[in-house]
Amino acid sequence: MSLLRVENVSKHFGSLVAVNNISMVVEPGELRAVIGPNGAGKTTFFNLISGFFPPTSGRIVFNGEDITALKPARRVWRGMARTFQITEVFPELPVRENLRIAVEVAAGNRLNPWLSRDADGEVRARIVELMDMGGLADKADRLVGELAHGDQRATEIMMALALNPRLLLLDEPTAGMGDQETYDITQLIRKLHREEKLAIVLIEHDMRVVFHLADRIMVLAEGEPLAEGTPREIGANEAVQAAYLGKAAA
Repeated sequence: MSLLRVENVSKHFGSLVAVNNISMVVEPGELRAVIGPNGAGKTTFFNLISGFFPPTSGRIVFNGEDITALKPARRVWRGMARTFQITEVFPELPVRENLRIAVEVAAGNRLNPWLSRDADGEVRARIVELMDMGGLADKADRLVGELAHGDQRATEIMMALALNPRLLLLDEPTAGMGDQETYDITQLIRKLHREEKLAIVLIEHDMRVVFHLADRIMVLAEGEPLAEGTPREIGANEAVQAAYLGKAAA
């Protein structure tokens, strides 16, 4: 059974058609990329999948359940997590405490100020596991707002992972990064895909990242699907070349 099925979704804002009749299937453990020029409808498409916008038409099925009408929080509890273009962290708190918040939410303890010794031990162990996985162990007690952009992004991704998702949606995970930070985040995404067996869908402008990571790529243009296929197929697609990639895939 497919993990995610997006079936002919459209989103209208008055007379503006932001997304028009897009379908996509994501299998368990698959890594997909969604690309396209600015204004192609990529983030709107993510907002539809994650529940921040209701579709004007079409439906979304996750793990066999129609979730078209579900709020974002309900989708999280069913195994869907997301990061955003602008990093969403608590900059005034250390890395450890950012992760603690996410771990306690995932454990259902966010309204419980007093944890048993066993429960607190499990939370601490999970935080250590996430910091190690994200390459953040040596920054555990530093304020997130003081960290480099790449480390802030890694913190946000690990907070999303703390929610125990089956599907992780990453909205421009390497935006604004230099070469080394881009490499580090790309390696982190690959690790989560391979070792955690996560299905991942990412929006990304850096074609080096897209062609290095993705199993399949969907190209959007003016809110509509232009092409879909493997990196090799997309790189050779003349319509994609003309509309977007240019020399990037050469």
